[in-house]
Amino acid sequence: MVPGTAKALARCLAPYTAAVPVGSAFHERTLELCESLNYRDWAGYYAVSAYEAHHEHEYNAIRNACAVIDISPLFKYRISGPDAMRLVNRVITRDASRMGVGQVFYTPWCDEDGKVIDDGTVTRVSDQVFRWTAADPNLRWFTGNSSGLNVGIEDISESVAALALQGPTSARLLEQVCDANLSELKYFRSTSGHIAGVSVDVSRTGYTGDLGYEIWMPWDSALRVWDAIASAGQAFDLHPTGMLALDIARIEAGLLLIDVDFHSSRKALIETQKYSPHELGLGRLVDLKKGAFVGRSAIAAEVKRGVARQIVGLEIDWTEVEKLYDTVGLPPTAPAATSRVAVPIYKGRSQIGRATSTTWSMTLKKLIALATIDAPHCSLGTTVEMEMTVEAVRHRATATVVETPFFNPRRKTQSPIDQQSEI
Repeated sequence: MVPGTAKALARCLAPYTAAVPVGSAFHERTLELCESLNYRDWAGYYAVSAYEAHHEHEYNAIRNACAVIDISPLFKYRISGPDAMRLVNRVITRDASRMGVGQVFYTPWCDEDGKVIDDGTVTRVSDQVFRWTAADPNLRWFTGNSSGLNVGIEDISESVAALALQGPTSARLLEQVCDANLSELKYFRSTSGHIAGVSVDVSRTGYTGDLGYEIWMPWDSALRVWDAIASAGQAFDLHPTGMLALDIARIEAGLLLIDVDFHSSRKALIETQKYSPHELGLGRLVDLKKGAFVGRSAIAAEVKRGVARQIVGLEIDWTEVEKLYDTVGLPPTAPAATSRVAVPIYKGRSQIGRATSTTWSMTLKKLIALATIDAPHCSLGTTVEMEMTVEAVRHRATATVVETPFFNPRRKTQSPIDQQSEI
């Protein structure tokens, strides 16, 4: 069998079969460290849920030290050629012509009906080269939209590995091991350098809403990069971190998760499972002035008539939750991990939406959620009620629509020179 074929086949079959996941580029290291043997399937790869019996230390690494997270299972594409920018601009909702070399865009992309297919990051590596990441496979969609363009589209998911370094000490750790000019690397910008002699791209991006970086490297050299980071990491309280801790951090950051907070329009079974960018709360990432792009007409029509619903942040009244437990003689119990079970949201006697991601924020000491709520109840400051189940009995607790991100530290976008005051 051709090298790499087994990995590629496992990824392709994962959505349709009970195929056993395969290890990522870092599996040889993460397996040694994963004391809990708590794994999940991410796009056909083994992904650590928590390295220890509980994910508390890993979460604290994200917010108070440095976390290293294997994000290799992301789908990755290389778009190149004279018309590379035209293809990117044809597909995404933002104006790619405004991207400078080294700039990173977070963006959704839509179908012809203006419903979101996926979201991810697009990096302009050079004038005619872009690196595109996605949660789901998108090669066919990109290829189909490249008709008439002089552009090359390559799936590099199996040849490029990736690590996320996230947390207050991540910049200082990365400066120890990487020769890139990180002191001038701005938020959502990318640069190149070397770690342990391996050529890497470093972007100041992440899925935690904190100071952090993502490192992109050749798959076959990935362990050399991991070892260099791990060797220098002790001085910066580095912790390998899994998906359970990452899930809490991304909710605090107000970041959405596909198949949980929304569904890709290509996989949705009914219309209500499909979302427009404005319904996702991503209207700021739609540029209707840039010209034609896939879904533009439908999005423009929606903007004109008004959005019928929106994903918003909710802060649940913890005092009311405590009272619900006290009524049955139990101490209040904060959820140990993020709940991805949809929970009804009410206004009076009517259900007006559902919470899709709910978690206890260890940093904010609050119960928070991301929820889809019908207009006009999705405006900031609106009070609603969220269903709470205590001892198998359904109750309601007051919740307030609040601005996201819930947690937004200055160090996330600060110059590294100014970050010391945030640590």
